[in-house]
Amino acid sequence: MPADTTPMMRQYIAMKEDHPDCILFFRLGDFYEMFNEDAKLVSKELELTLTSRDRSKPEGERTPMCGVPYHSADAYIARLIAKGYKVAICEQMEDPATAKGLVDRDIIRIITPGTVIASSMLDEGRNNFICSIYLDERGAGLCFCDISTGEISVTSFHGGDALEHLQNELGRFSPREALLSEGASRNEALGAFLRDKLECRCENGGEERYRPETAGAAVKKQFQSGVSALPEGDSHAVQAVGGLLSYLYETQKTDLSHLSTLTYFTSGQFMELDLTARRNLELTETLRAKEKKGSLLWVLDKTRTAMGRRLIRTWMERPLLSPAAIHRRLGAVEALVNDPIAREEIILCLREITDLERLIGRIVYGTAGGRDLVALSGGLGRLPHLRDLLEGLSSPLLQSLREELDDLSDLRELIGRGIQDDPPFSVREGGFIRDGYDPEVDRLRDILVHGKDMVAAVEAREKERTGIKSLKVGYNKVFGYYIEVSKSYYDQVPETYIRKQTLVNCERYITQELKDLEHSILTAQDRITALEYELFCAIREETARRVGDIQRSAAAVAQVDVLTSFAAVAADRGYCRPEVDLSDVIEITEGRHPVVEQMLKGGLFVPNDTRMDAGENTVAILTGPNMAGKSTYMRQVALIVLMAQMGSFVPARYARIGIVDRVFTRIGASDDLSAGQSTFMVEMSEVAELLKNATSKSLLILDEIGRGTSTYDGMSIARAVLEYCADRKRLGAKTLFATHYHEITVLEGQIPGVKNYNIAAKKKKDDILFLRKIVRGGADQSYGIEVAKLAGVPDRVIRRAREILSELEQGGVSAPAAPAPSGESQMSLLDLGAGEVAERLRRVDVNTLTPIEAMNLIYELKQKL
Repeated sequence: MPADTTPMMRQYIAMKEDHPDCILFFRLGDFYEMFNEDAKLVSKELELTLTSRDRSKPEGERTPMCGVPYHSADAYIARLIAKGYKVAICEQMEDPATAKGLVDRDIIRIITPGTVIASSMLDEGRNNFICSIYLDERGAGLCFCDISTGEISVTSFHGGDALEHLQNELGRFSPREALLSEGASRNEALGAFLRDKLECRCENGGEERYRPETAGAAVKKQFQSGVSALPEGDSHAVQAVGGLLSYLYETQKTDLSHLSTLTYFTSGQFMELDLTARRNLELTETLRAKEKKGSLLWVLDKTRTAMGRRLIRTWMERPLLSPAAIHRRLGAVEALVNDPIAREEIILCLREITDLERLIGRIVYGTAGGRDLVALSGGLGRLPHLRDLLEGLSSPLLQSLREELDDLSDLRELIGRGIQDDPPFSVREGGFIRDGYDPEVDRLRDILVHGKDMVAAVEAREKERTGIKSLKVGYNKVFGYYIEVSKSYYDQVPETYIRKQTLVNCERYITQELKDLEHSILTAQDRITALEYELFCAIREETARRVGDIQRSAAAVAQVDVLTSFAAVAADRGYCRPEVDLSDVIEITEGRHPVVEQMLKGGLFVPNDTRMDAGENTVAILTGPNMAGKSTYMRQVALIVLMAQMGSFVPARYARIGIVDRVFTRIGASDDLSAGQSTFMVEMSEVAELLKNATSKSLLILDEIGRGTSTYDGMSIARAVLEYCADRKRLGAKTLFATHYHEITVLEGQIPGVKNYNIAAKKKKDDILFLRKIVRGGADQSYGIEVAKLAGVPDRVIRRAREILSELEQGGVSAPAAPAPSGESQMSLLDLGAGEVAERLRRVDVNTLTPIEAMNLIYELKQKL
């Protein structure tokens, strides 16, 4: 360190050395400043001006710096966090005005992508998870936490397939940040999955925080139930939770009492979905555009609270496996469907309930302001009305949720009595404690408001007491308040007056009463600001003590919101209540695709039936042309199963769903160039995982297996996979199998449980009409050329394809030679080469053409053709 380095820069450098992986926001007055490499990085990432200290030095020796105002720092921090950086906040720990020498500073918090708490940095409709992974040769422990809501849960996996289950859970929760043990950090496949597939920031947590004794102590300290809440002997789960808690203590440096309930879940509680299935089925976002619109969530999410918007995602990602739990939800949805008046009133009430989960999270954290307390009180104030609305509904689940709704009237009364209805944004500047709450605040406010009146009252009283008519009370910055008496009245000045200053024509005095009044007036603003902050902190701490009650109420509100959303969609779209049991049957009458149906504005969706079981209807082979609706139908079946096991009504006239433990999809493929894998390699990898992990209770959606290689290879693979799926001794899983290999349809009758179906299509001369109806039997032809024509392939190519097809169908082994060009091979308006003509037509505004202009245009186009 150079000898001429200032004490402040030495302080900065020491803190930066302690946190080398963080961008250090260093508080200097009203700004957070960054220096050296941090300054260069932040100025580039946030497009801020880069300046420098030491202007007297040569340019190469100056210290680069840039800064942001402290009151608007959240927006800048949010942008850095979104880019995956960590930010350490270094605050002034004492008032610079009273500090002797260098101001004491310290790191008060480290903000990372997974530990964001400020509402401006969060999407209110989805959780912000950080996870902790402990991995060794015996198994894995996995802990997820959303510190903004206080949700914390853990699970563990053992055996050879632990990594596969681990990745499925990571895909379900989509954490923003992952803390990894040494074993997890060394696993390249896990690291690649987190970074490349989930875009998650990875942090090596080291080994010390994951030691069993260290982790166990952290769990016991944080949770009342401690390690006893976890299965006996499950050290992996303990190590995952303890490691995460250690990291949170280290980075947050504040109260984490809202992390009070640890939830342990097992793989047997929820349907397991891998990342491929989630994306192919477009549960929460579309495959291509990554948008909510066009996803299942877009259809079902009519929630009115932020808590409900987060919970509906969770339910969608974690369908239930217990028929009893599913029927509790379905019963609640049915009660709400059958009572539209109560449902609409509940919706109106829910709209006014604030985000109780994240509000109490900020309150416990100590970052909440007066507006947060008022918002919390306002949200709690709607709960009595919600309780009343739920009272008349017969569902046991709704009644149990009703009992969970505690409006905390005593806490609301405290907040209402103490905090103004519309408090200022900052709690450091006063003006938010309500009149009448604290006598001292009222007295100080009275001084501020009536200070001049008090001085005038002193002046009038002293005039009367002394009889000095010229006596007046004045003020200047040197002496403060004083009593001024002219020369002619010196003999009437009382002995209690203390001479302060002598002027030519008068004397100035002070009294103890005036000094006390002066002190009160001049210090009232500072004292009232400090006192209001103390009172606010007391109210905030009292509120924080009720965190458990508020979290329970918030969880109940979220469930009511999601159930009401399901009911609103069901009533609006004509969904039915499914029967859910432990059978192997999937029976759907007039089923519809929930998303496609809603996207067809004004169009009529053609419903289809489904019958699958573990007997004669195990595998359904679907044949038919592309664009006819095979993929839509298969996804439709999967989505109806998922919706039923979420506890939602389904788009059908009747549905009976036997519990499905997993849904696998093999739909479409694209080259994974980053991993060096071709389309066919990706396809075969997915098929391998599917066949390895599926059970007889699984649902398999297989679309065009084997199309990425040669015809005979592809057909052989497709047939082998189908035989394996249908064989009850090997797998026997319910399978929807779409293919263009018509030769495979011969398996019906040869293999038990295989049935042929096709999408009905009607051919009319050279055109084709898709009827969108699933019918028994294999397709008689593929209609590929007709589909190509619909897609806009040039007429010349279509004609040539028909010629080639005709010769092949007549027994030709190799493709016939291309015919010599002739005058009849002119390109039509549909040909791709006629783009110039088409573009000319597109630019024409027919409404403004005169007859002669129209004739000229036709002549021009004729000449071009």
